[in-house]
Amino acid sequence: MRIILALIAGSLFGAGLMLSGMTDTAKVQGWLDIFGHWDPTLGFVMGGALLPMALAWRLAEGRKPAAGGSFPALPRAGPDRRLILGSILFGAGWGLAGFCPGPAMASLSYNGWQGALFLSAMACGMIAAPRISRHLDRRAANA
Repeated sequence: MRIILALIAGSLFGAGLMLSGMTDTAKVQGWLDIFGHWDPTLGFVMGGALLPMALAWRLAEGRKPAAGGSFPALPRAGPDRRLILGSILFGAGWGLAGFCPGPAMASLSYNGWQGALFLSAMACGMIAAPRISRHLDRRAANA
């Protein structure tokens, strides 16, 4: 049952990314180009995602998922070094490539070798990030 629900949720997410234009790198880079030919339409997509998610966090408090397991805990209140550094790296990658993880996977089927290269580089970064983070934590503790 969990696999079927995951398939349905992933399919809806991918369809939403395609429909909203999040898989179109030109549209994403147009959103980020505030001093050029700015395209504000992705702001509505992001706002349309944030509002239901804020409601979902509130509704999930004290409840258990129907398919078992547990809901993730609410994030910590304040920004820390990891959040700030991760946000900078995410934003730089998003601005340079026009992709973030979800749209990169959704567009893999039609984006040719460039999409596969980006997805491979992103996967390498995701694998390396915890190791780099542990190394930085050790350096900070020793300093």
